[in-house]
Amino acid sequence: MTGDWGGLRTRLQNMGITPQGHYLQDSAGNPVGGKTQAVRYAHEVGIGADVNFAQLTGHNYGMFHVLLTERAGLGIGQKIPTLNSPQQIFGSGETIRFTRLSWEMQWSRYADTEIGWINTENDFGQSTMHWGMSLYCQFESNAICGMPQALASNSGYGYYPTAHPGAFLKLYPFGDERMLVSAGIYNVDPTISNTGYAWKLGLHNSTGAYLPFQVGYHFGGTDSKGRLPTNVKFGGYWDTSEVNNVYAQLAGFELSNAALGNLPIEKVRGRYGGWFMADQMLQRDKSDSSRSTVAFLSFTWGDPRTAIAPYFITWGVVRKGTFWNRPNDTISLGGKFNFVNPKLGAYVGALQVQQGADNGLLKPSGEHAGELNYGWRPTQWLTVRPGLQYIWHPGGTNRYKNALLLDFETGVTF
Repeated sequence: MTGDWGGLRTRLQNMGITPQGHYLQDSAGNPVGGKTQAVRYAHEVGIGADVNFAQLTGHNYGMFHVLLTERAGLGIGQKIPTLNSPQQIFGSGETIRFTRLSWEMQWSRYADTEIGWINTENDFGQSTMHWGMSLYCQFESNAICGMPQALASNSGYGYYPTAHPGAFLKLYPFGDERMLVSAGIYNVDPTISNTGYAWKLGLHNSTGAYLPFQVGYHFGGTDSKGRLPTNVKFGGYWDTSEVNNVYAQLAGFELSNAALGNLPIEKVRGRYGGWFMADQMLQRDKSDSSRSTVAFLSFTWGDPRTAIAPYFITWGVVRKGTFWNRPNDTISLGGKFNFVNPKLGAYVGALQVQQGADNGLLKPSGEHAGELNYGWRPTQWLTVRPGLQYIWHPGGTNRYKNALLLDFETGVTF
């Protein structure tokens, strides 16, 4: 949006310094369904830079990354309520924080490493890029955007914009992006997303380490050339933290005066889980290879002892190039299936048998949602995305009516 700054931006980039900045806002309102009707606005402002020391100094000392983000506003997911935020940029403390402060080194075309304050979402379980854009973040729902949200709710996965001390190793066995094998280690700190810990860079309150691995394959050509591309990723994790089992989360589904009995809460050390992600380009226009359609599917599995959503599915279809004069616009249809841990439903069912079906307890089952939106891109630096979301069983129970959301997202690149 701010142009070339009188040639300064180009001079900086030629030196190896690439500045970056953005503004994102997510607004949403639910005229129908949920606990109450409301309208909420949230935003994020980010500013940072990537420094390529090979260009800057003439020696391959790697790259330095820095990104500061500021979030503010309110979340409509707290009013409906929802298990996953319908606004992808709400959460993680409405404050200013370091989102990335790290050193990356590409040792050869076969190996890449990064160490510092980073978030797992950049490198494990992350969205594929198509047309220079995040495929998953063509949706406003945080259940889809960035990564399948269950990875964060089930473990110590470090999600954007929080930064955890961590490191990763990526290996490219063929010297290109046809195959990727990666592993990492990240500090687990449940308090890092709190507003009061925005500038926390140490290991205080650490509960353990999050250890992910991932294998990815790329088949076919590029977005505009060759065979229609296919991307497949599968991975898993081990979280060494000691946490309560899933029964400790049952109170979040019930009214405050619910009689839950003596919940069988125990400590569990060593959560685990995994994921499978795939996307396939379905077609590419013959008359304009920049226009195409991509479908994706992800499945996330979590430790049944501790995971609030041991089974979580996201899906979507994104079309780039809508009307004849709108080659860069998108239309996107997708959704999520969030299956709540069946242990909670079984426990409530047993209580209902003992106490009678009219004891006021609600059986957690799941929360599912769909989204349809249109991404209008009048320029390269502006995206305006109006859309609709529909949520079945808000909050994961039958307490509230299904909710319809009208949402509106804006993205500006400085």
